[in-house]
Amino acid sequence: MSGRGLPSRLGAPASRLRKSAAPKGDDKARRSKDWLNTARWQRLRMKVLERDQFICRQTGVMLIGKYPAPNSPVVDHIKPHRGNPDLFWDEENLQSVSKEWHDAEKQSLERRGLV
Repeated sequence: MSGRGLPSRLGAPASRLRKSAAPKGDDKARRSKDWLNTARWQRLRMKVLERDQFICRQTGVMLIGKYPAPNSPVVDHIKPHRGNPDLFWDEENLQSVSKEWHDAEKQSLERRGLV
């Protein structure tokens, strides 16, 4: 008689949230994809955008668009980090670029191995 204040005979429902194998605070064990969803990344991202005055370092375009506009701001890793936390979090390895430049030119350079 679940729902009347009695405990369920089936036990607690399984969590729908993915459990991380890495202990909290262990950045080296986290996947770099997960790093983008942290408050730390959001603070660093804003710091880089403000440092570059919301101007694309590659084209000079003002980064005033809202995603997915071509002039929306993207914080790009100059040298691809490939999961290396030192490169990922290095502020000097980050630049403000437009979504248009990042999605076309930068991706092309990376595919050709020129970065």
